[in-house]
Amino acid sequence: MIFVTIGTQEPFDRLIKAVDDIFPELEDQEIIVQAPLKIYKPIHFETFNFINPLKYKEIFDRADFIISHAGMGTILSAMTSEKALLIMPRLVKYGEHRNEHQLHTAQKFKSLNYINVAENETELKTILLSKKNKDLMVSKSMGDYASDELINSLRKYIAIK
Repeated sequence: MIFVTIGTQEPFDRLIKAVDDIFPELEDQEIIVQAPLKIYKPIHFETFNFINPLKYKEIFDRADFIISHAGMGTILSAMTSEKALLIMPRLVKYGEHRNEHQLHTAQKFKSLNYINVAENETELKTILLSKKNKDLMVSKSMGDYASDELINSLRKYIAIK
């Protein structure tokens, strides 16, 4: 099962349209999409503006992989649960965000090879179809808590101030 999630605050029609365009080629996959829409209405699946947190976790845990915007909440959730994740950042030039922090986040994670990243619709399609959506790289594992190194660094910083 594929879970597409883009948060609940802003639409991301470009990503939803890209997934809708690719969906017929994804070999009879079940798909659940949590996405408020602006203009685009998908042909191949239904969307939900909001999924309550308990149901969201259930869907997230059951998913074979996740497709998302470059939101840190989804990225961290995928890394802590070792889920395959494919992100595509919202971009300012399309009016999808107020700055390019999602692009920078996506580029950094891509350079670290921690998660699957598509910077545009063409890359999204290429990654999904070349991997046959079953062999996507599982997100790099991350624990539930900050490392001792990070905590000690923060303690030293706070003590200096």
